Amino acid sequence: MNLENYIASIPDYPTEGVTFRDISPLMADGKAYREAVNEIVKYADEKQIDMVVGPEARGFIVGCPVAYELGVGFAPVRKPGKLPRETIEVTYDKEYGQDTLTLHKDAIKPGQRVLVCDDLLATGGTVKATTELVEKLGGVVVGCAFLIELLDLHGRDKITDYEILTLLDY
Repeated sequence: MNLENYIASIPDYPTEGVTFRDISPLMADGKAYREAVNEIVKYADEKQIDMVVGPEARGFIVGCPVAYELGVGFAPVRKPGKLPRETIEVTYDKEYGQDTLTLHKDAIKPGQRVLVCDDLLATGGTVKATTELVEKLGGVVVGCAFLIELLDLHGRDKITDYEILTLLDY
């Protein structure tokens, strides 16, 4: 199945000159969504994953079904104030300023093998911050998996210490 047929490209969104890659058609098609999830599960299966972690919100869309299929837990990475218990946080630079991500302090146990999942690898800031959160808790990031990678933004350069799976490259 060609998953690219299920990605909508919206020119000049959210700003002129940007082409937004929308995964909504992929999620709306059960067979395509299952195919994408199964590809990531196949990648993760040989890594003996203990936990899947995904940043809000589209990381939940990708990571939760992967965790379910693997029979492991899922830990959400959220913006400050969104998680109800004690958290750790990482602040990172974005294109136009800074952002902060948080993870429950007890989400990852030391030594757990973690797969980081998100819909898109763009500049790499979010996934780099997510890997830092996992490692602060003693987790071992054994891979990162994405539906899409935007090659021109060189996000892969920020996460060179990790094995990376992308299903589609633009």
